[in-house]
Amino acid sequence: MWPFKKLNSFVQWLLMIFLILVFGITGYMIVEGYSFFDALYMAVITISTIGYYEVRPLTANGRIFNIIFIITSFTTFTYVLARLTQYILSGELAHYFTTKRLMQQLAKKDKHVILCDYGRNGHQAAKTLKAHKIDFVIIEKNAVNMQNVDDPSLVFMIGDATEDEMLVKAGIERASTLLTSLPDDADNVFIVLSARSLNSHLNIISRASNISATTKLYKAGANHVVMPDLIGGTHMATLVSKPDVIEFIDFLSGEDGESIHIEAVSYNKLPSNIRDTSLKHIMNWKKTGVNCIGIKDVNGKFLINPPEETIITKDMKVIVLGTKEQIAEMKKNVGE
Repeated sequence: MWPFKKLNSFVQWLLMIFLILVFGITGYMIVEGYSFFDALYMAVITISTIGYYEVRPLTANGRIFNIIFIITSFTTFTYVLARLTQYILSGELAHYFTTKRLMQQLAKKDKHVILCDYGRNGHQAAKTLKAHKIDFVIIEKNAVNMQNVDDPSLVFMIGDATEDEMLVKAGIERASTLLTSLPDDADNVFIVLSARSLNSHLNIISRASNISATTKLYKAGANHVVMPDLIGGTHMATLVSKPDVIEFIDFLSGEDGESIHIEAVSYNKLPSNIRDTSLKHIMNWKKTGVNCIGIKDVNGKFLINPPEETIITKDMKVIVLGTKEQIAEMKKNVGE
């Protein structure tokens, strides 16, 4: 709300200048019988102390009014002008318009991702989301972390994600997913609690630094909890036992593998004429070259490299692998 409070002050200062002009114009019109334009001219040259000649010589009453007008207007006008100059030069006005533009962008977002924290994990998450063209907004508490951002397309807010107000401004009610990667587990738990209370259908993914926080995060309402240190250690160890496999997975998830995608196609996204049919029939329907690498059954369990005779029924998902173009064509076929 800070920039809007500043805007209110800005409007008040402009209103003060307007009232000074109205006072001067009204006085000159009543006391001296000037026309509106002549009265406006006299009011402006008097306030600004330019010192041009009067429209016509003032009467005694006019001079008395002029003295009163000069005394009352000069100090006020000088103060207001100084404040307006400070407001503009300090960048507060530019900040207001920047914030207003941000609010307009956020108002248009729907089914987007809210990313809390732009640290090392948050930065990588943002990079991946952008690579997959997923709409997202960043909430970062430390303004310093955003100073060196050279990507003008990033939409971010400076504020504390543990505050409900910030989540609401980020469009939590319309968001599809929230990612929170703060280093403090307590902060992540608080954000998860707030986010779940604001949007019961939200998909919440949280970072955890300690194993003990995992249970708390799930109880708070997180759908998934990720421990970067645990994943990193496992990844390093697997590089010893299965280096080629890990390198291939890194290729798929890294920048070099941006053209390779893995997608999950749910039962309800399949056209009605291929629902409740075999996996072979589904994969051959308007074939685009994607490969099925697994399915997720009704119990949430994964089956890798399933038989072609497997029947895909309600609540099941088909996991497919293909190039970016193949996946796009596949989505088109299923109506996404």
